[in-house]
Amino acid sequence: MRELLIRTASGAVLVAVIVACILVSPWTCWALALFIVAVGTFEMCRLMHADRPGQLIFGELMAVGAFAFVSLGMLNVMPLGAFLLLFPAIPFLFALFSTTTDFKTVATFSFGSIALLSVPCTLMVWMRALHSPKMLLLVFVLLWANDTFAYLTGRLLGKHKLFERISPGKTIEGSVGGLILTLVGVVVFSRFVSWLPLKVAIGMGLIAVLFGTLGDLCESMLKRQAGVKDSGNLIPGHGGILDRFDSVLFAVPFVFVFLLMVL
Repeated sequence: MRELLIRTASGAVLVAVIVACILVSPWTCWALALFIVAVGTFEMCRLMHADRPGQLIFGELMAVGAFAFVSLGMLNVMPLGAFLLLFPAIPFLFALFSTTTDFKTVATFSFGSIALLSVPCTLMVWMRALHSPKMLLLVFVLLWANDTFAYLTGRLLGKHKLFERISPGKTIEGSVGGLILTLVGVVVFSRFVSWLPLKVAIGMGLIAVLFGTLGDLCESMLKRQAGVKDSGNLIPGHGGILDRFDSVLFAVPFVFVFLLMVL
């Protein structure tokens, strides 16, 4: 009971912080994304056993630097071109002058952290600026709804494992139930708001749920290979940043591209 109370309380605080950061201003959203990149990179270092001081520093410089330069460039705060020209060479130069880290480790970690953290968080900031805070918040709500519906459906009807070697708790019935109920919810919601056309609601629901589920499975794969239960312990009862934002980080780029195509 105590663990459930802690999990519920910390979850409520986390949701409140996310909603506030997205809605208050572009800079609070940027700060939230920066926090996700910085802490998520630290956790990824742990999962990939790249946790020596030099590797940690390099990882943070790569991931946070990529996010900061590109996101601020998109917001017209600083020039973007010079960094984009330099960026592909950074892992090669670091490995060239490093005496302790081989290129395979550098490349795997650096490009992995940028693909999983820097790029999605940059697009998260851009989605808010390009479309609206409500559209970005809807992505989070869709994923939260899917998690809840999938859990409840799985508990009631779950019999067949979805991906047993990676995530034994997930079932096909739970995943299908989460998808259907989330789509029903967003379709009903679209009927009451003018800023969300029906086709956009259905597309966002499908993309967010499908790719969010894949993101959750991929993060579970990293944890299983690292031999840990959670990516971190920052959020009581919920684990680390990667545990809580894995589905968002995977889904946001695909939702972003979809919105560019239809809006």
